[in-house]
Amino acid sequence: MAGIGPITQDWEPVVIKKKAPNAATKKDEKVVNAARRAAHAGTNKAASSSTSLNTRKLDEDTENLAHDRVPSELKKAIVQARNDKKLTQSQLAQLINEKPQVIQEYESGKAIPNQQILTKLERALGVKLRGKK
Repeated sequence: MAGIGPITQDWEPVVIKKKAPNAATKKDEKVVNAARRAAHAGTNKAASSSTSLNTRKLDEDTENLAHDRVPSELKKAIVQARNDKKLTQSQLAQLINEKPQVIQEYESGKAIPNQQILTKLERALGVKLRGKK
């Protein structure tokens, strides 16, 4: 190795920039729906298991751009059953292994109905929440 000069390295920073989307791309329906899906990526696993089905329905449906929400009868039934068992929202959430926000969303009517979560609620509360009573 004799006779080779000193070894030098180039430590100049390299900056890579991504082009900002133009106005036409921002208004594209598929791009908007993808952004909506990304915004809901932080939900719990059980609630997000049917997300792809719901988002596909939204993509295919061009007139009605809203998910189904928890009906008022179901909201009232959950609150009534939880109060009868003398449970708080966080205690009920712990019983069904969900986040307290999930119970809060169901009781306020903001949640998208999920059959798995409804089944857990029925078992924990000992009441029938779906179908004929």
